[in-house]
Amino acid sequence: MRKNTRIIIFISGVLLLAFGALSLKEDDKRFQISKGLDIFATLFRDVNLFYVDDVQPEKMVKDGIDAMLKKLDPYTEFYPESRMDEFKMMTTGEYAGIGSIIGVKGDYVVIREPYRNSPSNKAGLLPGDLILEIDGENMKGKTVEYVSSRLKGQPGKEVVLKVQRIGEDKPMEKRVLREIVQMPSVPYHGMLNDQTGYIYFTSFTDKSADDVRKAIMELKNKGAQSLILDLRGNGGGLLDQAVEIASFFLPRGSLIVSTKGKMKQWDKEYKTTKNPLLPDMKLTVLIDRASASAAEILSGALQDYDRAVVLGERSFGKGLVQTTRDLVYNTKLKVTTAKYYIPSGRCIQAVDYTHRNPDGSVGVIPDSLIKPFKTQAGRTVYDGGGITPDIKIEPEKYARVSQELVMQDMVFDFVNEYAAKHSSLPSPSEFILTDELFNEFKAYLKTREFEYETATQAMLDKLVKTAKDEKYYDQISKQVEQLKKDLGHSIDRDLDTFKDEISDILADQFMERYYMQDGVIEYHIRNDKHIAKALEVLANDEEYQKILK
Repeated sequence: MRKNTRIIIFISGVLLLAFGALSLKEDDKRFQISKGLDIFATLFRDVNLFYVDDVQPEKMVKDGIDAMLKKLDPYTEFYPESRMDEFKMMTTGEYAGIGSIIGVKGDYVVIREPYRNSPSNKAGLLPGDLILEIDGENMKGKTVEYVSSRLKGQPGKEVVLKVQRIGEDKPMEKRVLREIVQMPSVPYHGMLNDQTGYIYFTSFTDKSADDVRKAIMELKNKGAQSLILDLRGNGGGLLDQAVEIASFFLPRGSLIVSTKGKMKQWDKEYKTTKNPLLPDMKLTVLIDRASASAAEILSGALQDYDRAVVLGERSFGKGLVQTTRDLVYNTKLKVTTAKYYIPSGRCIQAVDYTHRNPDGSVGVIPDSLIKPFKTQAGRTVYDGGGITPDIKIEPEKYARVSQELVMQDMVFDFVNEYAAKHSSLPSPSEFILTDELFNEFKAYLKTREFEYETATQAMLDKLVKTAKDEKYYDQISKQVEQLKKDLGHSIDRDLDTFKDEISDILADQFMERYYMQDGVIEYHIRNDKHIAKALEVLANDEEYQKILK
């Protein structure tokens, strides 16, 4: 009895020491936080008082916060009051403005694409319109961010734009009535054939699950017996929407994702709570390198339950969960609070932000630390690097000439100039980029004196310069001149060599100019190798079942 009492006293003493150490550690941490805040406050006060030039206190604080958070990960962000519209757009897919994609072109910002039925579309703004003034303010030299902030504003309030249009000698005035612009999470859905439905799904906002549900029911009513869910380019969003969309395909009570963080309050499990809409319909999911976060939760859960065949490229690899915290003065913090784990138990986070290299860079999870996991049917899957598709499809790699045509706006300008002279174009289901139109584009490039340098040429020029600096050039000049001859490129030859991919880029721009984004999608469906492979898999029941077992 006395021995047991001594043991109990000893254990109690150890526990008291442990708790005491923890308490001291927490007290020290609180002291370090208080100390740091005091130093920052006094430093900021003295810089503001004594620095030789005037400083911008609000900007200094914002820059300091951004620099501090940058040390953590790319997803932990501070949102000042001025960025609340952006925050709302991220979570709801809506904002108040004119509804248009804009970009820099020379000294001005240009309308790249008005959204269908948006205020800019209703007001008659067109791709290629240079924004010269907004409400009388000159926009020359202004950034995209600044112009965007001037275009956004109170719904129902008019904004006056002065624009320069292709084919017009004088600027024109456009009055645009701002509205709440809702970005659709499902910009396109339809039947690809008598049996297969297709849903192109771009984001996980607060209305995404409803949008996907409506698309599913419409396709089901049209006779769909199989489905392609396209998550390519989907950067994710709200976790709860991913869980709800997963519930359309998986049994009630299925675990979709669990989260684990430093604080126990972030350790949660998310399960489906409803009976599925499509418990048995054959399903394929398309992903690519830009499919991230909630898109990876959805595609990964469907893969882990062997519910869908996943096709495409390995996904982005974002296995981190962000939580929003309300701060003072109508500001917000989006902070990474946990990692998420899909049903097999794997975390697909591809990089480690907590253990940075000495230069501040982050490392990719090495293969030696990547672990195997099992799907419900026993298939092997891996963590640490995104979702690896069941059927890999290599991404398109564009030639340098194609990249330069896009970056120098040659395609954009040609299509807009063509549209200024031609009011119509065949529908997306009928359009073909003819040799005649391609040759017209080649002739246009000559008038624009299109030029570009290949990476090979740049390296050769560097070699020549180095050889001359080191006085070796005379010895190798003949070989260098022969290399220049062999490696030199001809624009005409490059245009003909890469005609197919350049034609695809041109066709995309034509569809966007005449039929907006849904036209681009409809046109692409005809020639998309990912969709073609998905259709092939869905049509072959034996192959489909073999992949999932």
